[in-house]
Amino acid sequence: MATKFTFSLPLRISYQCPQCRTHSARSIQNASMPRPFSTVSSTRAIAAPAIDFSSTDKLPPPNMQNARVVPASPSYFSGRPDFTDNLLSLQALLRKYQTLPTVAPGQAPRVAWRTVSQYRLLVGEPVRASKYHQIIEVLKRLNQIHPAVMPPHLRAAMQIYKRDLNPYAVVKRPAIIDADGRACGIGRRKSSSAKVYLVPGEGEVLVNGKSINHVFGRVHDRESALWPLKATNRINKYNVWALVSGGGTTGQAEALTLGTAKALMVHEPDLKPALRRAGCVTRDPRRVERKKPGKLKARKMPAWVKR
Repeated sequence: MATKFTFSLPLRISYQCPQCRTHSARSIQNASMPRPFSTVSSTRAIAAPAIDFSSTDKLPPPNMQNARVVPASPSYFSGRPDFTDNLLSLQALLRKYQTLPTVAPGQAPRVAWRTVSQYRLLVGEPVRASKYHQIIEVLKRLNQIHPAVMPPHLRAAMQIYKRDLNPYAVVKRPAIIDADGRACGIGRRKSSSAKVYLVPGEGEVLVNGKSINHVFGRVHDRESALWPLKATNRINKYNVWALVSGGGTTGQAEALTLGTAKALMVHEPDLKPALRRAGCVTRDPRRVERKKPGKLKARKMPAWVKR
């Protein structure tokens, strides 16, 4: 049986020199012939000399062309870097001091935190209300830490998010009874205001120097003005002298209700639960809704006509 051998022979090509117009022959290796492969480099690697960091004089000068400015905050490239840094710092404080003793939520100090609009002005970023709510939740949890063991730097970190004026820290000035035995109470309703002076007496009532029957023609308004005295059976034990202004008769009568209740609580503080059940202590914040353009009143629309 004959055996066939295949050899890869070098190719011999000729080319013409463009300058001397002579022909020369050159042999090249066949492309199909495999080339030798080795993992060992024929060139010996030469390492760079070691740098001596003990002396700064021997260090090479810095290349300012290849220098890169590194931002101070890792959140620099985010949409809201200051908000992200604030949230991460508060969460880190919470993880660090979450094992400290806490107080009940109702016994924690009352703090007025900044509103979302005030926080936007503080950081100068368009922070959403839902995102700012995350900061408020962490602050409320940190505020529950017992004041006796709260670290000073934690107080300083929380102080940034508090309002400049804390409305809960304002102590209401106690009402007193003057030398003539008068107790003063101020009430408001809608655009009406009333200043009521209450003194022990036989049940006389004067409004702007006139009798209550001349000022309020409706029976409902007269009953509303004296409802705190009637609900506590004190209608014949005190005299009422009031000054009312602004609004209409209904608003003035209900302003007298609140003013009379406040003056009565100065004389008898124990009547506050009864007055609260009668609805005489809470200020009514409701007002008349403004008229809108294109409507007959606040919400009433004109009749729809097809043609």
